[in-house]
Parts: sequence; C-alpha cells; structure tokens
Amino acid sequence: MNVEELVRDSLRELAAEQPSAGPGYADRVLAVRRRRRTRRLASVAAATAAVVGIAVAVPLLDGGKKEVRPASVLNGRGTSAHPDQSPPRDLIAAGDVALAAYYTTQIVPQRKDRGVSERTYWLLDQRTGRYEKDTRWSFVAVAPGMRTAAVLERNLPAQRIGLLDLATGEVERWIPVDHGVGGLAFSYDGRKLVATTYDENPDLRIRQTGDEDAVPWVPQFQRPSRSGFHVVDIASGTASWTGVRSGRGTSPRQDFFLSRAGDLVYTPVPGPADGSQQFYDLDGNKVAAPADERYLRTDVGARLSPDGSLAAGGLSKEVPDKSYSSIRDPRTGREITKVRGAELLAWVDEKRLIAQERTAGEGLYRPRLVLVTIGSDEVEWLSGPSAQKDDDLSYAWEPVLARR
Repeated sequence: MNVEELVRDSLRELAAEQPSAGPGYADRVLAVRRRRRTRRLASVAAATAAVVGIAVAVPLLDGGKKEVRPASVLNGRGTSAHPDQSPPRDLIAAGDVALAAYYTTQIVPQRKDRGVSERTYWLLDQRTGRYEKDTRWSFVAVAPGMRTAAVLERNLPAQRIGLLDLATGEVERWIPVDHGVGGLAFSYDGRKLVATTYDENPDLRIRQTGDEDAVPWVPQFQRPSRSGFHVVDIASGTASWTGVRSGRGTSPRQDFFLSRAGDLVYTPVPGPADGSQQFYDLDGNKVAAPADERYLRTDVGARLSPDGSLAAGGLSKEVPDKSYSSIRDPRTGREITKVRGAELLAWVDEKRLIAQERTAGEGLYRPRLVLVTIGSDEVEWLSGPSAQKDDDLSYAWEPVLARR
C-alpha cells in the first residue's frame, strides 16, 4: 500500500468516525497514518514469526502512542506557570493554549557587509514537559493539537517542507515544493498550510557603517523577494502555487497567513495605521477582508476569539507599570472594553487571553507572558521577563503559542 492509499484510507476512517474535521485535523490525519502503518508492521512481524516456527509474541507497537505526552500537555485545561523562568524550561500553558516552542534570533555574518538573522528554536519535549533546543530548523509552525509542526531546514528559501511529529521529534514526511519557501502558517482548523515563497532569504541583513548610533544590521528594504505562496493540503501533501510579489520599500519578510475560514490569505502591508493587512483569494487576486476580519491587525496575534464574537486590538492605554489593549467588535471596529496587556498573543477562551506585559517597576520594557481576563485588572504571570541578561536584546525570546 503506497502513501496515497494510506492517506485516502485514513481520511475514510476519519470521515466515518466524526461529522466534521474540526481543530487538529492535520494531527489526526498523521496519527491515523501512524496507527495504520504500525498495525501493518505488526501483522508482517506476526506472519514472519509463524513461518519460521518461533513462538514470539509481537508487542503492540502502537500501545501508549497517545499517552507519550504528559497528561498536562495532552489533556490539560488548567494553568501551568513558571514566572521565575526566562527563557522557559518547563511547560507554560493556560486552558486550551500552550507555549509550544520559543525562539531566539542572532545575526550570523556571511561576509563583511552581509549577514542573516537566524532563529534558534526550543521545542516542547512532550515526554518530559520541558523545552529542548533543536538547531535543525530555520522556521517552525505548530498545528492545532500540538502533535505536528511544519518545519523548514536551515538554508532559506527551502525546497521542501517537513511535517514533524512533536511526540517523537522525527519528520513524519517531506513535502517537496517547486518554489523556495521562507515562512509557514497553519489554518485555524489545521487542514491547510500556507507557505510563503521567496527568491532569496527574507532574513538577509546588511551592515550599516559610518554612524555609531545606527542599528548595525538592517533588512534589505529595497530588495523584497517574496514571489507568492503555496497552499498545502495536509492530508494529500499536494501544494498549489500562486504568484503574488511584494512591493518595493516593504519589509523583506512579508509572510502570508490564512483567514479564519481558510479560503483567503492575508499579509501585512504599509498603510495608514500599524497592522494594516491585504487579503487575496487563492488565485492571487486582491479581495476585501471578510466581514469579521476587516478591523483586525496583523501585529496583534490573538485576532478573533474562539467563537468569533470579539476581536483583539492594539495597545489602547498605558499608565505607570500597566498597559491596556482594546477588545473590539470585529464587524464594526468599535471598542467594547479594554484588557490588561501590552500585546495580545492568543485567546485562551472567550474571556481570557495570553498577552505580553511589562514587569512592574522596571524602566526598560522587557515583556513577559501573562494571563489576562476581560473585566479584571488582575494578571497571572506565566513566565519571567525576556531579555533579562544585562538588558541585552540578543537574549530576547519570542513565543510560539498553539491550541493543545
């Protein structure tokens, strides 16, 4: 049985077991593939033992597969906080959302006037509940369910996309692409992946000289190289490409993301306000934003609440040692209320969010993960402050959050 037949049979099993795909679709498809492949291996082993006449019991190779991860990772709905850890060492989570990974960046010089801003990832080891360094990947996107991640190898643009089993740390399969990829993002339900394509590495940097106060390494704003995007169907592994180039003078990294429904893509664009966005259909035509995403911002990760009734907005108010962000009506843009937090990263449920907030009493803004609640001024610290070593921003770490 080849891969296509395995996937097709897996999809039939999924369709029979449940009425709709729902969140974590990518993980379920891969899990079914693993179970079917394991059962087939077990059958072959048993047949071989019978032929040679050796009475060897074949172990249940799939036994405990779903229990590889600690219960707090797989089924947890409570809060796991480590406000004394920065960078995090142990699982951070709240409700349905967990810190699946985090990364740091550093400039790696290639020659005197040219370098690359490289990411180094720490992925959650789901057997121990601890974050472990994994230097194989230049880019990681985690699917809903936290069983699968899409990964790119070190040299960008990459010519293939890996689907990484987060329980084992091994690549389940590779998806080849005919246009080099530099960025990845899953759809809300995990059924699709949008892969942004580039002609050259979008994280190239050039060195500025002659001004001691200038930032030493800057993006090549005059050489944007985005060429378009692939939309990858996770079940089949097929990828269709659409050409959409970025305009000159924009940031070299102009990644695409999928709309809540998964039928459109959007990307940050220069605009009258920070966080401006442009939507495209899957043929590359500019289209209006969906009604419930019209007032969202690309610089606010949380976007729509789980039921779509609320929109996370940008920074609205600052007072000593506290920041507040807007919660808006997604269809009108009207501010409904404010909630603690300088940057809203992800919705935990209809009333709570994971945000970044400053540490009280510190002059330098050193963000830390915090759990905030609409209607309350109280916060629960989830992590220690980033960039805490000698106030050196090179020690800053960026969170990768996912629904579990």
